[in-house]
Amino acid sequence: MKYWNEHFECMPREEIKILQSRRLQKLIDRVYNNVPHYREKMVAAGVEPGDIRSVDDIVKLPFTVKQDLRDTYPFGMFAVPMSEIHRIHASSGTTGKQTVVGYTARDLDIWAECMARSLTGAGAERSSVVHVAYGYGLFTGGLGAHYGAEKIGCAVIPVSSGNTARQVTILKDFKPDYICCTPSYALYLAEELYASGGSKEDINLKAGLFGAEPWTEEMRAELESKLGIKALDIYGLSEIMGPSVSCECLEQCGMHVQEDHFLIEIIDPKTGEHVKDGEQGEVVFTTLTKEGFPLIRYRTRDLSALMTEPCACGRTTARMRRLCGRTDDMLIVRGVNVFPSQIESVLLEMGETAPHYMIIVDRKGNHDTMDVQVEMTDAYFSDSVKNIENLEGKIKARLGSVLGISVGVRLVEPKTIARSEGKAKRVEDRRNLH
Repeated sequence: MKYWNEHFECMPREEIKILQSRRLQKLIDRVYNNVPHYREKMVAAGVEPGDIRSVDDIVKLPFTVKQDLRDTYPFGMFAVPMSEIHRIHASSGTTGKQTVVGYTARDLDIWAECMARSLTGAGAERSSVVHVAYGYGLFTGGLGAHYGAEKIGCAVIPVSSGNTARQVTILKDFKPDYICCTPSYALYLAEELYASGGSKEDINLKAGLFGAEPWTEEMRAELESKLGIKALDIYGLSEIMGPSVSCECLEQCGMHVQEDHFLIEIIDPKTGEHVKDGEQGEVVFTTLTKEGFPLIRYRTRDLSALMTEPCACGRTTARMRRLCGRTDDMLIVRGVNVFPSQIESVLLEMGETAPHYMIIVDRKGNHDTMDVQVEMTDAYFSDSVKNIENLEGKIKARLGSVLGISVGVRLVEPKTIARSEGKAKRVEDRRNLH
């Protein structure tokens, strides 16, 4: 089975635009009449529902940002009465109040549909077994992957996150075909698999759908080598829906956006203007069919680029390039923009350390400092002090060349950097910048 829903996944671009325009008109009319917050913002911007006739008119509408969701906490952005809400999810919220999202029965059906498309694009079929190691609960990952796999008819193993030793046993004994989790946790599972005396020959995985955090091509290569799989990028966020807003197919050249349900824009984060196809910018989404918690021009803070040429798989939907970071996790160190993904790329490309690291940014006097702690492999840990110092010097020189600033590097003992069962924490910024 190549496609789950060929009609929408392979629709001509002109027809996609017509469908999106029709759905956008209905959406704007609905939120104007049912969500006071949106009506106030549109009135302030001088926009009425009748002004929106096609997707080209999207630029007339104001952006929605996370602060809007906090200002209307908990249910002020819902577009239906609570009697129609069938499930509530919420983001963890590192600062301020968490973001609360409501789903109607139809919203949940559409979410399962999008996840079924994503899994099918990865090669899954009715006879497949899917191991879900995203967290279940208020986080959208676990249940989103779960219901999509069940919609196909797959056997689902709802492991959730944690208890890594048991997860490895399940991978070896139950022989699932597909795994859904964060890429950093997949690396941890691979590490534990080999530490227990196993290898990729002991498991049966064909592909993994990895998301919830930015990751690199180098990490993809590491995962594919250690687990013997196709490592695919999947994207979603609680506010828009959850995992499978977009997902790579087996061609691995961009994440297919489910454009019949989501209108994507890429903007210059400073000006708010659209950038050209292929140019990097901030991802903005409008939920075209969501009933419970519709969002209009939501600024995700994620950085990506858009490709609209057809994919070799036959799908015609626009594709997002791999996320290179977020506008709000970019570090500015001594005036230089630094993304953690740049550091990860260097470390994995060099391949002489374990794939676990921590970036520590501090300020001494008026001078910013950046130090990178990197785990050694067992082989290097037992090596001479001189060789360890030489490797530190090599990494430092390479990072300095790539980032354009001097970075301190310290190799640390194996297994000393904390592992994550969810999103990996890679940065500790000790500066008081507020």
